[in-house]
Amino acid sequence: MFDRKALMEAVIGGDDMTAVELVNTGIAEGVAATEILNGSLIAAMDVVGDRMESGDIFLPEVLMAARAMSAGVEILKPLMSADDQESKAGVIIGTVKGDLHDIGKNLVAMLLESGGLDVTNLGVDVPPETFMEQVKERNAKIVCLSALLTTTMPMMKETINLITENGMRDQVKILVGGASVTQAYAEEIGADGYAPDAGTAARLVKSIMAG
Repeated sequence: MFDRKALMEAVIGGDDMTAVELVNTGIAEGVAATEILNGSLIAAMDVVGDRMESGDIFLPEVLMAARAMSAGVEILKPLMSADDQESKAGVIIGTVKGDLHDIGKNLVAMLLESGGLDVTNLGVDVPPETFMEQVKERNAKIVCLSALLTTTMPMMKETINLITENGMRDQVKILVGGASVTQAYAEEIGADGYAPDAGTAARLVKSIMAG
């Protein structure tokens, strides 16, 4: 019998084999794919994000949970209609020009994707022009800028300025983060939000989308 809580626990615990077994059980019993996705898989990753934010679990456990969640999603995808799979919203994320650090950024992207958002991860060393072009091309609602080095933080301001100069500032919320970034700096450069860690960043993006 399909057990929603057991599936959540399997994902949270990074048990991909059990997660796949339970997803298949749900399908066999006629449980809607969207119900399995939203009620168990995404719900589980929300818990994982909360625990990571509070310091109860760390990167290896998060990655294991994401792997288990992805295994379940792959089974559900063929059963979901195009409407079901339609992206909730567009998020663009990248590490700014001159900076090659991506662990935190990738973790944020993973948490957002596991929450059902359409995430475009531009990678590292991304110039302001690329962020601006992607906002225009993908009609994004949120842009997340990451920088670890103090020497690359000014690229965040340049990116915001370029998006503003091209008349697209009103259509996007711009969030910034990284080890050297602070709330004060975010306010100074005109960002809409700041997150000190991946869990907080994911929560902030989701709250903006919900609002």
